[in-house]
Amino acid sequence: MVERLVPDELWDLFERVVPPAPSRPQGGGRRRYGDREVLAAIIFVATSGCTWRQLPPSFGPSGPTAHRRFTEWSKARVWATLHRLVLDEPGRRGDLDWSRCAIDSVNMRAVKGELTGPNPVDRGKKGSKIHLITERTALPLSIGISGANLHDSQALEPLVRGIPPIRSRRGPSRRRPAKLHADKGYDYDHLRRWLRQRCITHRIARKGIEPSTRLGRHRWTIEHTMAWPAGCRRLHRRYERKADHFLAFTSIACTLICYRRLAK
Repeated sequence: MVERLVPDELWDLFERVVPPAPSRPQGGGRRRYGDREVLAAIIFVATSGCTWRQLPPSFGPSGPTAHRRFTEWSKARVWATLHRLVLDEPGRRGDLDWSRCAIDSVNMRAVKGELTGPNPVDRGKKGSKIHLITERTALPLSIGISGANLHDSQALEPLVRGIPPIRSRRGPSRRRPAKLHADKGYDYDHLRRWLRQRCITHRIARKGIEPSTRLGRHRWTIEHTMAWPAGCRRLHRRYERKADHFLAFTSIACTLICYRRLAK
């Protein structure tokens, strides 16, 4: 089970980002479970949608133990770093297509927690948003979360700035798309100016002038990507009280998406 959830290639990458275990000069205490077993338990919770206390005992670490380690690694930004490392390999091979990137968001209900708000498309029920930027082949490059009532346009600048430096086939690392596609929710002149200042060509649908369907042949990739995290059942509905934990599960889902492409 552990080897199936955490293959050797993924484990090699994780070993590069996981912080070292704290030392105990005085000795004593319980035996610390291995990081690979704990990582497998976390991925099982993310993909199955079960609670921490429902974690099968076959993994070794209990649910509370895995949750504590998950909290430690989330504070250390392990998941964001792992996502960038997984992207480095297709970037090095030249498999990332920066010519046409796309931005969009998806809403989901939230039981409680930080960064939640009334969802305008769900009768005002509490919810959260996941914001994504994907490259042309639909791999997620940058992610963010917010309350469901945050306008999409306010997430564009943080998402573009949040694209990590990713290795390229030749030359320095890259973190800037050549062109960015967006729907009418991003139709604002100040966003166009901001993108032009960063030498990013914008392709944003204009309200009342052109239908969003004209961008469909280029924006289908992000619509496709928005459906992939559905395989991470923990994201079907937000149960995490802390925003960092919800963002961590989103990062894990995006990392698994990129790793499966890498493993093909």
